[in-house]
Amino acid sequence: MSLIVLPALMFPAIDPVAVAIGPVAIRWYALAYIAGIILGWRYMIALATKAPKVATRTDIDDFLTWATLGVILGGRLGYVLFYKPSQYIQNPAEIFQVWNGGMAFHGGALGVIIAAILFTRRRKIPLLAFGDLLVGVVPIGLGLGRIANFLNGELWGRVTDVSWGMIFPTGGPDPRHPSQLYQAALEGLLLFILLRVLEVKGFRGRPGFLSGAFLAGYGVARSIGELFRQPDSFLGFLVAGTTMGQWLSLPMILVGIWLMLRAKPAAAPSRAA
Repeated sequence: MSLIVLPALMFPAIDPVAVAIGPVAIRWYALAYIAGIILGWRYMIALATKAPKVATRTDIDDFLTWATLGVILGGRLGYVLFYKPSQYIQNPAEIFQVWNGGMAFHGGALGVIIAAILFTRRRKIPLLAFGDLLVGVVPIGLGLGRIANFLNGELWGRVTDVSWGMIFPTGGPDPRHPSQLYQAALEGLLLFILLRVLEVKGFRGRPGFLSGAFLAGYGVARSIGELFRQPDSFLGFLVAGTTMGQWLSLPMILVGIWLMLRAKPAAAPSRAA
């Protein structure tokens, strides 16, 4: 009995530059950031109109700048500290060369958390209630970012024999999991649906629960995605075949569970629209 070997899928020839106007080139990854920020901003405004009202339209408009800085600065510094500290210590000028790539979600998340803490203190907005609004929009940017990773032909998966395995231009001759799409589905679509269901079920009435659900949900989704994703070549596998992404996700899972367990029903303070 002979086995039928299905041919691997070839990665589509996609130009990493989405739009080019003269010397100005806009890449898919930049568009994903822009679209994620704009769509998230609009969705957060829509969420804020529903009870319990904890932030005004002006608050959310103003926080957009804070969040953008948190994502960019935190994402870059997170990559520098978590993934290549020795390289950047030896060449500190490269820290600012963001056009060469290198962003970490865990660092970006920490940057946004710090921005939210400072912003809510300044505006006297309950932090956990504001966080419950904020996390509902994050999966939008996550999903778009993973799709951009796929379009760029980067961060591909491990070698596989599944029929949908894909040969990436920079991934060698063997078919690999299109793990960017797996992560887009897990971290983007499914996490968005989970938070949306919890929102509809009224869990915003328990400040901190949605924030915890996001942290734990993302940590689990990322850990599952890492089972199919090829680790960065400069890191490889860590203890017992784990990856850096899984280790960085573990604290998120623990903190998320803690937040959900401690969340109690409470009326969030209303603010005039």
